Amino acid sequence: MVLKKDSNSLGSEQENSQNEDSYLLELKNFDTKKEIESQLLEVSKGDDNENGFLDFGFNKSIINALINKGYKNPTPIQKAAIPELMLGRDLLGQAQTGTGKTAAFALPLIEKLKDNKELNAKVLVMTPTRELATQVAESFKSYSSESSNFKTVAIYGGTDYRNQISALKRKVDVVVGTPGRIMDHIRQGTFKIKDINCLVLDEADEMLNMGFLEDIEWIVDQLPENKQMVLFSATMPNEIRNIAKKYLNDPAEILIKSVKKETQLISQKFLYVQRHHKLDALKRILELNNEGVIIFVRTKLLTTSIAEALENSGHSVAVLNGDIPQNQRENTVDRLKKGFINILVATDVAARGLDVERIKLVVNYDFPFDKETYTHRIGRTGRAGRSGEAILFVNQREKHFLRNLENSTRTKIEEINIPSNKIINEKRMEKLIDNVNESSLAKDENEENKALIIDVLDNLKEKFSMDDSNIAMAAINLVIGNKSFFVNDDDSWIYKQNNTDRNRSNRNSNNRMRNSNRRNNYQNDSFETYKFNFGKFDGVRVANIISSICNSTNINGRSIGKIQIFNDYSLVDLPRDLHRETKNKLKKIKVRN
Repeated sequence: MVLKKDSNSLGSEQENSQNEDSYLLELKNFDTKKEIESQLLEVSKGDDNENGFLDFGFNKSIINALINKGYKNPTPIQKAAIPELMLGRDLLGQAQTGTGKTAAFALPLIEKLKDNKELNAKVLVMTPTRELATQVAESFKSYSSESSNFKTVAIYGGTDYRNQISALKRKVDVVVGTPGRIMDHIRQGTFKIKDINCLVLDEADEMLNMGFLEDIEWIVDQLPENKQMVLFSATMPNEIRNIAKKYLNDPAEILIKSVKKETQLISQKFLYVQRHHKLDALKRILELNNEGVIIFVRTKLLTTSIAEALENSGHSVAVLNGDIPQNQRENTVDRLKKGFINILVATDVAARGLDVERIKLVVNYDFPFDKETYTHRIGRTGRAGRSGEAILFVNQREKHFLRNLENSTRTKIEEINIPSNKIINEKRMEKLIDNVNESSLAKDENEENKALIIDVLDNLKEKFSMDDSNIAMAAINLVIGNKSFFVNDDDSWIYKQNNTDRNRSNRNSNNRMRNSNRRNNYQNDSFETYKFNFGKFDGVRVANIISSICNSTNINGRSIGKIQIFNDYSLVDLPRDLHRETKNKLKKIKVRN
């Protein structure tokens, strides 16, 4: 069964797309009952309604909350999932960030709990990270903002137990949390789970990647046997299928396939830059766009050093990494949302689930390990149907990773050059002119300030015989300050680097066939093929294999040869003269847990 697309759909603030032509919806294993099918078909006719959410039969308070947020029509996953969840069915959904899945499970659960007066929680939502737990909890609060006495509590590590215990003692409808902290509260008896009638696992594949499988199974086993279960995952590896088979009862299955969503909403670009010039290149990029920026790096140490360098250059910067206390992290995100901070330097783990509408640019300062990491990073911009930009830094050794990334995302990433002095100076002049123009057009409603400006102008003209042009020159001079307005740094390295890249590319092109033959001969003499028992069915990619081998052994990534990934196994060419200790480590290697 396939539902038609709704081209009038508006995106939600955290995970929606403005153009629903980018989605293909497939519904599997639906009950053959005519009433379910007819309900879904009625939902698909919501185009002619003023608000497509009216078709679901939500109470007035939910509809009012959606209207206040500007939501008009449901996304494909909402159309498919909401009727099933309203009927009480278990559900297995595969959907990427940006498809509206949080609202897909939150809205029907709020509707079902509208008359709940019991003290203990009825719904438990489990997420892999603190940031996502906070985001989902805020979504529940937002969708239930017009509902009286509906309470949502978020519980996760890094915050005071006492506040969470106090909140759990009061009336609560929905609890959202991370596996570790949920387990702690259940064991201590501070989280009463006897009335839980629905469990939602959000981003289940990420929880498995982070090693939470045993924790998830322990929590599920503690909950009441008769409960509705909802499982959402961006990918569907065997482990997720096994969990669904073990715990879900005849679930409706929903698959949302995103087609070129990123290319439609996010302008993806890359630039070649040598390692020792990366910080200089970053500063030049920020000359063109420095409002609402996230810079992704691999290590906590790098977040601090880059933030300090940018702060010294006059930028408003903050750091987000695993060492930052949770309350400080929440405060940082809040300041970013309100515009007190323009640039955030973050690690991947710290920024997971980060949802800030004003993010216009994502900079991949360090190359992402795999497609999922890259997709997560660039997904921090282009939110709610808005456009965004993502720039990827690539050095010479990472060129083949770039090609693999383009193949796996099926997206051509456009090459750009590092901004030169000329480009930066033109941008500075353009910005100065725009600011002066906007200031001249602005209507100052503060009468006291207006009177002060007029008084200053009169004094300058009378006492110092200054005309309008002299006054304007002096005012602009005050704005510019004592520092040189134009950039005069040596930018010859940019041109040298571009020429070097171009020459290297030409040499590679001319010698491609010869090098290919040499490599084949070299592999036959110096390489040995190893078979690993994981493949496409496990969601494994080339980048995963390379990073796992390098992290588990002393093998350098450049010495790894040809990699072939089949359905249930992979073949990797490795140097023939490996030590016995290295070979033993290879036998125990794990990829994506």
